[in-house]
Amino acid sequence: MNNFIKKSKFFILLFFLLCLYIFISAYSYVNLISSDLRDNVFRLHVIANSNSEEDQNLKYVVRDNLIQYMNSICDNVSSKEEAIQMVSTHLTDFTNIANKTIQENGFSYNADVEIGNFSFPTKTYADISFPSGYYDALKVKIGKAEGQNWWCVLYPSLCFVDVTSGILPEESKEELEGNLTSEEYQLISENSNPTINFKFKLIEFFMQKNLITAKNK
Repeated sequence: MNNFIKKSKFFILLFFLLCLYIFISAYSYVNLISSDLRDNVFRLHVIANSNSEEDQNLKYVVRDNLIQYMNSICDNVSSKEEAIQMVSTHLTDFTNIANKTIQENGFSYNADVEIGNFSFPTKTYADISFPSGYYDALKVKIGKAEGQNWWCVLYPSLCFVDVTSGILPEESKEELEGNLTSEEYQLISENSNPTINFKFKLIEFFMQKNLITAKNK
């Protein structure tokens, strides 16, 4: 009987250690992947004044004008750091463009434009998906900023989606692919692959836990 108890305790301990090893390995894998993704993209976050039809339409006009300006000044940018530096240098211009757009459309709101590290939900842009987490971004808050959000990726320029076909520019995807490992790129681009999809869900699970923990602090 004593031998049975000892063996049972041994196998329980072994099972616990195995589970702990799997958890630590999975968590380390998630941190590595999510860190590389965060380090290689610069995102845009636009928040409308409210959910009224007028405010939501205004949000899209502001978005389009900001993206157009971003494209004009970042044509030769080759890294996320360069993109952030360029936007930082022209942050006043981004604010002025947003405010001018708002005024030209008959509204008296002000826009608050800032660069920071913000939480994002899982988002899909055509055939590219990014897991939830904290990303560097240009955040634009219009008026009271109580309306629905709009997200995209400024660098690489995944904001420029062909709305009629839902296709992202190949050069943008190639630039993103060049900054990631082959597995990392597969994780965000091959959602139909069951194995890749499972890994993506694993990343989502841990990142959601991190977001909840951060919000509760």
